[in-house]
Amino acid sequence: MTQIHLSGAYRIEHDLLGDKQVPLEAYWGVQTQRAMENFNITGVPISHYPNLIKALAMVKKACAMANHDLGQLSDEQADAICMACDEIIDGKHHEHFPVDMIQGGAGTSTNMNANEVIANRALELMGHKRAEYQYLHPNTHVNMAQSTNDVYPTAVRLGMVLKHKQLVVAAKQLKAAFDVKSEEFKDILKMGRTQLQDAVPMSMGQEFRAFATTIGEDIDRIQSMIDLLKEINLGGTAIGTGITADSRYAPLAVKHLSDICGHQMILATDLVEATSDMGAFVILSGALKRLAIKLSKICNDLRLLSSGPKCGFNEINLPEMQPGSSIMPGKVNPVIPEAVNQVAFHVIGNDLTVSMAAEAGQLQLNVMEPVIVYKILQSIQDLTNAMTMLSEKCVKGITANVDVCRAYIDNSIGIVTALNPYLGYENSSRIAKTALLTGRRVVDLVLEEGLMDHEELMELLKPENMIAPIDMTARTRKAN
Repeated sequence: MTQIHLSGAYRIEHDLLGDKQVPLEAYWGVQTQRAMENFNITGVPISHYPNLIKALAMVKKACAMANHDLGQLSDEQADAICMACDEIIDGKHHEHFPVDMIQGGAGTSTNMNANEVIANRALELMGHKRAEYQYLHPNTHVNMAQSTNDVYPTAVRLGMVLKHKQLVVAAKQLKAAFDVKSEEFKDILKMGRTQLQDAVPMSMGQEFRAFATTIGEDIDRIQSMIDLLKEINLGGTAIGTGITADSRYAPLAVKHLSDICGHQMILATDLVEATSDMGAFVILSGALKRLAIKLSKICNDLRLLSSGPKCGFNEINLPEMQPGSSIMPGKVNPVIPEAVNQVAFHVIGNDLTVSMAAEAGQLQLNVMEPVIVYKILQSIQDLTNAMTMLSEKCVKGITANVDVCRAYIDNSIGIVTALNPYLGYENSSRIAKTALLTGRRVVDLVLEEGLMDHEELMELLKPENMIAPIDMTARTRKAN
């Protein structure tokens, strides 16, 4: 889980359960060591999500500054804590956060991991040795006026606020890639399909513009969901009553945190409710699931449209990324959309986990919060990577098979729908059925029966007249 333990030397630390060996080189302490031994579950340490570690350090720095303002920490203690936190915010010492993402204790192990790393680094900055806690203690000083139950929820919310930027960037890049293709393909006429059956003509540009639009909708939705996470319970301590904290502490700590992180964090009006409520996580997870479902649907479409190349739709070509078979020569599979589909299934499953964990809370705390945090951060990371992969390795390289698309139009009975207002439903249905049974073209049957003259028919079947509403008052023939 970590590469810190180099020399094999140990120091002895003590907690209420007794003495325990801690690697000499480690900034973490005895409670982190116990957590490492107890929770060997996912193999994913909290350091896997750097924004979570940075958020923890930001919260601890804000708390130290508030306690210093109130005269509870000396100048030396507060300065050392803040300096240690700044180093972590700058990306240092993250390897000293080895606790597994899934853990019992409602995040206590994560909070203590932060307390111990900050305390031991601060001790060094003060000129002392690690574990000389008589000068600065993880609980007494770093965790002053705090509980896991307000620090952990605050930090994970902030971590998600910091993390979501990468997701939004990836979504915007994917939308932009679809926008480019919609412009590139705007003049390519093709058949639209409903229920996998021929429907009516459309342009390939319209099809790809719809992909861009649906991704754009979710960019806005996710950004609005993130604002819900800015309401925090910092200062509520154990259950929201603020026990052990000065009455002036909470607003001070929240103000300092806002200044440190660059986001306007908001102190919840009811800290007891905020300490146990997982509602914001449920909403955010739902928004991530919605995005995943949309991505999976798009990838289903891309795989269908590129199917073949000789016995499928073959309307588009996806970039060839790797050989597709160990036995079938020449086969190339749509591996990028397939991978995105699987990410979507994972995110959907994560959302179910979040829902069940949020429901499992009891009384004044939800002890299942670590798995909620793990699954949401995992979904954000996986969706970010999947969208980047999809735009860079698939969408940007898509090409259209214009002749195939045109042939489908020419041979389809779907164009009869465009003639329905002029021929009437009965005539249109009869023409469609005859075309289907004989294999003859709709155009030829309409002209043969004298239902429309050639000039009028060709005007109606112009691409621009088949893919958008037209002025019906200008029609030259009324339906029967």
